[in-house]
This record gives sequence, C-alpha cells and structure tokens, in this order.
Amino acid sequence: MGDSFREQLTEDRIFLKADRRLDTETVDKLILQLNRIYPQVLTDKEATKFRNLDVPTSVRLGELLTHLQGKGEEACREFYRALHLHVEEVYYSLPTRLRLRGYTGKKPKNVYFIYAYSFPGPLFFMGCFTFVVGMAFFYYCSEAKVTAGSRTLGMAALGLKRKAQEVLVWYAEESLTKY
Repeated sequence: MGDSFREQLTEDRIFLKADRRLDTETVDKLILQLNRIYPQVLTDKEATKFRNLDVPTSVRLGELLTHLQGKGEEACREFYRALHLHVEEVYYSLPTRLRLRGYTGKKPKNVYFIYAYSFPGPLFFMGCFTFVVGMAFFYYCSEAKVTAGSRTLGMAALGLKRKAQEVLVWYAEESLTKY
C-alpha cells in the first residue's frame, strides 16, 4: 500500500470533514463500531465525548480523526474498516483510495477547494445565488433594449413543470406584446 494508515488519514481528513454524506447518524455508527468492536481503539468515555450532539458533526469528526491519529496505526486502520463497512461509497471516493487504484496521476494541491463545490453546501448555494442575481441584474438593465430575453424564457419553459411553464410562457407572451 505504500503509505501508512496514519498518513492516509492525514491526507483524507479534509475530504472526510467536507463530505456531506457523513451526517450525524453515520458518524455515530462509526463511533459505535469503533467502541463496541474495538474497545481498545475507543473507550466508552471517549465514545460518549465524540457522540455529543451539542457539537457540530464536522467538529466531532475532526476531533475523532485527530484522536485516532494520536492512538496510532492500528486505530487508523480500524477507522478505515468501519468506514468501508458503513459508508462504502465514501470509502471508495477517498483521495487515497482513488490514488491507490490509479485514477489520479498526482496528489491534488488543494483538496478542500476540489470538494467544497462537489457537494451542495453553503459555497455551492452562494455560487448559484450570485449567478441568479447577476442574470436578474443583466435582464433588468437590458429589458428595454432586448426582447430576445422574453423569447428565451418561453423556450426555457419547455423543460419545467406545468405551473412554472405556464408562468414563464405567460410572461414571455406579455413581454412580446409590449414591444
């Protein structure tokens, strides 16, 4: 395998904290797996600490990963086993797993940037919102000059549900009758 599990966990840490598939329930399953099956890795007191629901899931996961790295190679290996058992799709999409299977030629420079836009999170929605506001501003500024925008809205309505389609087609027809 080349890298130790501790080094792999260091590399995968950013991806794991950013992945939205690791929700509260999944993190709890991983903690319980490590506590019940491998009590030498995670004691009852430690498991209770990491299962505190008052702390956000990404923070709890980050603390758990730091704790496991401090415990050593065996603890990191058991975490990967639990991850493979409970969340197989996340396990196979880890950067180290992809690299070991030969999918990527080189290590990404900024793993967080790559995965921040991969999953619908705050950055994704802010990007979409900014785009929509820009398009609305453009449409508002050019409404008096360009009538093709209303035709575009009419064409865009073809792929939408019935109510949205009726509104867009009505708006497109109304703007065409103005000019």
